[in-house]
Amino acid sequence: MKPSPKHYIEVNVNTHYVDAQSAPSANRYVFAYTVTITNRGSVPARLLTRHWVITDANDKVQEVRGPGVVGEQPYLPPGTSFAVLETPMGSMQGSYQMKADDGVEFNAEIAPFLLSMPRTLH
Repeated sequence: MKPSPKHYIEVNVNTHYVDAQSAPSANRYVFAYTVTITNRGSVPARLLTRHWVITDANDKVQEVRGPGVVGEQPYLPPGTSFAVLETPMGSMQGSYQMKADDGVEFNAEIAPFLLSMPRTLH
C-alpha cells in the first residue's frame, strides 16, 4: 500500500559490525545500526512505538516491541541501537507506529536490511 502524501515517514538504516563487543567463539555477533527518520508528509507526527523482527542465519527470530525509540517518543530524531545475533549474518525489518497531529495513526514501514560480519581475506 502506497503511503498517504500527508502521512509519509521515510526510514533509512545504516549498519555496522561491532568487533570489540562481539565474540564469534561464543556465537555472539553484535551489530550497531543508526536509523534516520524523515517526515516526507505534510503533517507533523510523533513516533509512538516500534516493532522489530530480527532473524539470524539459522532462522531464529526475535521480535522487539516497545514505546518510542531510544527510550523516547520523539518528533522524528535519529537514534542508534544494536542487535545481537548468534550467527555472523542476519536481517532486520519492522515498523514505527506513528500518530499525526491531525489524529491519524499509521505505520512507517522499515524495509528489510542486512546485518553481516565483514569478510576478511587471508
